Amino acid sequence: MNKFTPNNSPLSIPPGGIIGVMGGGQLGRMLAMAAARLGLKVHIYCPEETCPAHDVCFAKTIASYSDEKALGAFAKAVDVITYEFENVPADCVSFLSSVGAVVRPGALALEKAQDRLVEKEFLNAIGVATAPFHPVDDLAALEAGLQKVGRPAILKTRRLGYDGKGQTTLRDEDTDLPGAFEKAIKIAWKEVGAAPSILEGFVPFEREISIIAARGADGDIQIYDPAENVHQNGILKSSTVPAKVSEETATHAMAIASSILEALDYVGVIGVEFFVLKSGDLIVNEFAPRVHNSGHWTFDACAVSQFEQHIRAVAGWPLGDPSRHSNAVMENLIGEEANAWREMAGEANTCVHLYGKHEARPGRKMGHVTRLAASQSNR
Repeated sequence: MNKFTPNNSPLSIPPGGIIGVMGGGQLGRMLAMAAARLGLKVHIYCPEETCPAHDVCFAKTIASYSDEKALGAFAKAVDVITYEFENVPADCVSFLSSVGAVVRPGALALEKAQDRLVEKEFLNAIGVATAPFHPVDDLAALEAGLQKVGRPAILKTRRLGYDGKGQTTLRDEDTDLPGAFEKAIKIAWKEVGAAPSILEGFVPFEREISIIAARGADGDIQIYDPAENVHQNGILKSSTVPAKVSEETATHAMAIASSILEALDYVGVIGVEFFVLKSGDLIVNEFAPRVHNSGHWTFDACAVSQFEQHIRAVAGWPLGDPSRHSNAVMENLIGEEANAWREMAGEANTCVHLYGKHEARPGRKMGHVTRLAASQSNR
């Protein structure tokens, strides 16, 4: 194994090889299961002693992401490294690269995705439309931002927010009464922890869709059909394919996803979230440099799932055909919803996926269920 192979080189890891995965959540679990199908092994690196991926992995390292000794040993034990969440510390990835590890996707994707302001600026720089935005570092900047983007607007922390966390909304009705504006912005600033943030203008979208796309080490790009997404309380509730969008809109979304992959010199699977306007025009909300919740339907509706596609990409294998063989509705099982596993398991054309988490807390993703309906792909 050549530890100094460039990230974009067509390094090919044969069956029996070991994929290192940073993070041990449900995405890491499903990556390990997909790798096993190809005869590859997964070594999970995460700080938690118990996590969903530990149940199905070949090996595990339990250590901090700042533990250079453990990271160095991990790098020597695997053939290539990837990650299952985008908040792996950038210093960690830099260290792994410095000791000769091949990390896919590379550090550039993390750099752009970990900071919402940097992400928006990157997207605009490559010609991709986003919501209007304004950087916010204090109350004066928040007030100036509201003058720029208008109301309603969403204030989000630049880093670490997910599933609706680290954000709050400012509406017209919050600021109409005398003195209410000053009070509202102070409350909003407090709600995001007075942390460096970004203010985003409201987008009057008709629906939300996402694209799951992959780019191989050889530059080949394969894209799944767009899924239509529904969120509840900031958490993805369901993804449906086919999405109710025109062929023109679907093709445009795929082209945008391709442009992001190319600009990042990306290797692996990426998830790109879009707002679809009434006109059919597209606004990119955000992208995630990893397998994505809205692509879970591919596990059951495609011959090659997003998880296998990601393993293929980072291992230097040819990418698989992303065509689907059926319509699908994927629904996340949040909290105690997973307790109905027996009833769902008895439904026809239904695939139940549980993540092995021991405690069903409110807002926690415990699993998902995908319901299939036989249909030819519209691609």
